[in-house]
Amino acid sequence: MSAPLPLDQQLCFSIYAAGIAINRVYKPLLDTLGITYPQYLVLHALWEQDGRTVGAIAERLALESSTITPLVKRLDAAGLVTRLRNPADERQVQVRLTGRGHAMRERCGCLGEEFLARSGMPANRLEALNREVQTLRDALTEKAA
Repeated sequence: MSAPLPLDQQLCFSIYAAGIAINRVYKPLLDTLGITYPQYLVLHALWEQDGRTVGAIAERLALESSTITPLVKRLDAAGLVTRLRNPADERQVQVRLTGRGHAMRERCGCLGEEFLARSGMPANRLEALNREVQTLRDALTEKAA
């Protein structure tokens, strides 16, 4: 049996460490907005399509509904979203942006610009990298299913 590769030669570690570095860029900006990165992701899913169910948000973010529920509750308490049970199916909770939730989109616009500036990489290179990582994610997800 051969020895494992050094961490810096392992793709899984590089992606993990890059995720931590990205969160470090976003955190101070999100702190000023009063939201966490996971809450930002929930808001982003709703900016893409408002009125999603908790299950649909979870699916969009590749997370479990049980992970999304407390995030949505905190966003509701902050006045950024509202939650409403589906009268036809009490198990479904529909989540809608409030006026403050919609306005938060404008305030979050600087996140992408800050990330681009801090990376020092041209936008087209980051876009190509994103496509490659998505291709890897899709291949791994397909193999798991």
